[in-house]
Amino acid sequence: MSVHYRDGIEITLSDGTRVVCDADHPDGDVNVVSHAHGDHFPEGESTAVCSPLTAALATARRDVPLHARTDDRIELLPAGHVAGSRAALVTDPDDGTRYLYTGDVCTRSRFYLDGFDPPEADVLVVETTYGEPEYVFPDHDTVAGEIVSWLQETDEPVLLFGYALGRAQKLQLLAEAAGRDRLFTTDAVFRVNDVVSEFLDVSFAAEPYTSETELGPGDALVLPMTTARIRWIETLAAETGATKAGFSGWAVDDSYKFRGDYDVTFPLSDHCDFEELCALVDAVDPGRVYTQHGSTDAFAETLTRRGFEATALRQNQTALGDF
Repeated sequence: MSVHYRDGIEITLSDGTRVVCDADHPDGDVNVVSHAHGDHFPEGESTAVCSPLTAALATARRDVPLHARTDDRIELLPAGHVAGSRAALVTDPDDGTRYLYTGDVCTRSRFYLDGFDPPEADVLVVETTYGEPEYVFPDHDTVAGEIVSWLQETDEPVLLFGYALGRAQKLQLLAEAAGRDRLFTTDAVFRVNDVVSEFLDVSFAAEPYTSETELGPGDALVLPMTTARIRWIETLAAETGATKAGFSGWAVDDSYKFRGDYDVTFPLSDHCDFEELCALVDAVDPGRVYTQHGSTDAFAETLTRRGFEATALRQNQTALGDF
């Protein structure tokens, strides 16, 4: 039995079965996709243990089919990260060892998402995007209230940047709650909106943004995070006097505003913060923890000081003894 980080996270069960999670080119006996962010689902057509919503989102985002399947050894649990996201609880049928792979995870309930409810497991593979003590987020309702107030008090058009899957949907709901005059978004976000609305009890009021759209006071345009520094965005902001706003857990650090060239930022996140990660590990109470993605070394050291046997996964290691 082992856990490796190669192309994705590889869990080998006692009978030799390889369960491969979130690989670009999955080759496991069983493959798992936790959610439909581009760095977590396969590049080509594939079949994986995932939620039907994740399969539909991944297919819509790349126009390449992801087919959902099930496996008796794997229980999918709502991960609270984005629509359709699931943690995978893998049970070895021979010895009963329980492996919990979180993927990206959030224990806070937000909008149409329930926060992750951690089960007990023997081995935990946990993401550590915000695995350092300085990354502690304000209460979600407080952040959401501040965003709505800012949107209500800002007369000029606003450009709201968030990932096409995840924050973009939440920003649309916040802009609608704030009563912005008109709300627009792009094709990349619409593709996600349509699928989420089909599966969940939520709808989005945005209109399509085109080259003919003229932004004016009171308007809001929700854009994918990756477009923030594209030249036409800079031109649009200059010509319309629009305010550029960034939304991320990294916004607890003042430098995020300047790195992203934003006018204003808010710590709206779809991940656990440091304290929530610590609470998650406490709830799972594993015999061994593997940290991956983000502050892997720092969080493993934190967990070791807290009495856990914790190891930071490093890509392409060949054995646990390589650490």
